[in-house]
Amino acid sequence: MKSSSSGGLVYSTDGGTMCPACRHPIRQCACKANAAPGGDGVVRVSRQTKGRGGKTVTLVKGLALDDVALALLGKQLRSACGSGGTVKDGVIEVQGDHCDLIMEALVRQGHQPKRVGG
Repeated sequence: MKSSSSGGLVYSTDGGTMCPACRHPIRQCACKANAAPGGDGVVRVSRQTKGRGGKTVTLVKGLALDDVALALLGKQLRSACGSGGTVKDGVIEVQGDHCDLIMEALVRQGHQPKRVGG
């Protein structure tokens, strides 16, 4: 059996999947709570149709928020636009072309969004 410095308990029948850094179950991970939120501080709002069957989606990237705050902001933006959407991998996706509405809503909440793309 090989021994590596990054090895350790990966899965436990008691707790399920284990965090490799703090050795706690993923749902009780201590290092996840202390991690700095993602994003580079520049909020980018763009429109995308590629790979979506011709449907337009407005994307909001670069928000330095944790997962809970990002989901809450995503819900607020979707309701402001009156459409559906989701939050995936730190990116808020709102169905339809709502770049102007989303930028206004972000400015009202104290962010400084930039329009990127066409």
